[in-house]
Amino acid sequence: MAGQALIEHGRFLDALGIEVELLLDATHTVPADTPVPSCPGFTVGEIVRHIGGVYRVARLWTTEGRAPREWQRGPDPGQSTEDYLRAGLAELLRELSTHSPDSFAASWWPADRTYGFWWRRMAHETTIHRYDVEDATGQPIAVIADDFAVDGVDEALAVWFGQRLPMLGLSGTTARTVGVSTSGHHWIARAGPGVTEAWRCSAEEAGRADGLVSADPTAMYLWVWGRLNHRGVEWSGSEDAIAQLWALLRLATR
Repeated sequence: MAGQALIEHGRFLDALGIEVELLLDATHTVPADTPVPSCPGFTVGEIVRHIGGVYRVARLWTTEGRAPREWQRGPDPGQSTEDYLRAGLAELLRELSTHSPDSFAASWWPADRTYGFWWRRMAHETTIHRYDVEDATGQPIAVIADDFAVDGVDEALAVWFGQRLPMLGLSGTTARTVGVSTSGHHWIARAGPGVTEAWRCSAEEAGRADGLVSADPTAMYLWVWGRLNHRGVEWSGSEDAIAQLWALLRLATR
């Protein structure tokens, strides 16, 4: 399997198309200026615009071979935010679907510089914001498949906690480890002064960490993305270690 994903990459492109439709269906039920509580400062309309921009950035990473300096940051005059999102998605899918997931593509994560990185990244970006919009609009929350959620936990820990925080110059204040467990999968997240890193591990190693967090896959997915608080998961051991991890994840994924 290409890259770092825990599921077949074809699932990501399928999920991307489905998640966009679920998200847009939810937006049709409320005004565009409806606040999104899980993304403070954003409205439903701004979430749609944000995702449309993210799709354009992802495509330019692959076509330009570097972080893009300029991209279309919003709809054209007279273009709706939905059309802006759909146009960005269509361009992105054309680019992604014409390359195999193990083909080289520039990315900001050194551990996975393949097209598969972007397949995975865009699927989870869309899914978590679909949840945000459904939550904001009061719509029923659509199911997130267990194996997809497990993969999203892995991505949040490895890419956002382990890579994005160092890029932002952020780390923990106290050296602590936290085991994260869901559906037979386990990780260690280690934070401290100048250190944020995460890796897959055994159940025994996770159980030896300073703190341990466990939950079903969807709850864990939402927790690592800062959408659920500690009441949504089971935890034991060092409360300070777990609180530090959750705070750092919030900073990494906001």
